[in-house]
Amino acid sequence: MSPNKDQSLIQTLNPLQRTVLIALGAASIAVGAFIAIPLPVSPVPIVLQNFFILLMALVLGPKMGTASVALYLITGALGLPVFAGGKGGVAHFYGPTGGYLVGFLLSAGITGAVSGIGAKQSSMNQQKPVEMSLPESKKRKERVKIRVQDVAAVAAGVFTVYLFGVPWLAYKLGFHWTKALLVGFLPFLPGDLIKATAAAALAPHVRRLLRKEFFPYAG
Repeated sequence: MSPNKDQSLIQTLNPLQRTVLIALGAASIAVGAFIAIPLPVSPVPIVLQNFFILLMALVLGPKMGTASVALYLITGALGLPVFAGGKGGVAHFYGPTGGYLVGFLLSAGITGAVSGIGAKQSSMNQQKPVEMSLPESKKRKERVKIRVQDVAAVAAGVFTVYLFGVPWLAYKLGFHWTKALLVGFLPFLPGDLIKATAAAALAPHVRRLLRKEFFPYAG
């Protein structure tokens, strides 16, 4: 089946179901923000926000994933304590970490877009019984293709955050580019590798759970 003809099951959700999933996505990102570990070498803490952002984008796709992040950012801008360390307020967008918040929004869109075909293929493989008659080698090849696409998606999503976060950090604190990279990028790479790997590994399982919950007769 051509990827151009693939139609993700997520596109058939009704408005209420979409709203619920977007709200759950925003709530999970907020929960991740409460798990914040300050670093003595950086004004940017280690958080789990980006793990949930990557996971939501892989599962919900670029539009709903971005909507989840947008809802999260709006609630934080309105003053709800959903940002790192249980803080809130529009002032955070103008602070040293404001670039990372903007990066979160674009990260969700890029992650979902890069992984889009993989998610659609995964959904279609469950939706159409005829797909189950494919040779095992073909099904294994499709699964590997989807996994590779998800890994590429989370890698793109991770670096998108820093593409906006590091320049803004350098501008706000008057850092040279070298120092900005040393305090706003390099210390987080090991943790981001773990979070991105976990998101890519969990995404297929979360997709299956959603299919069972919202599409019990899809296959």
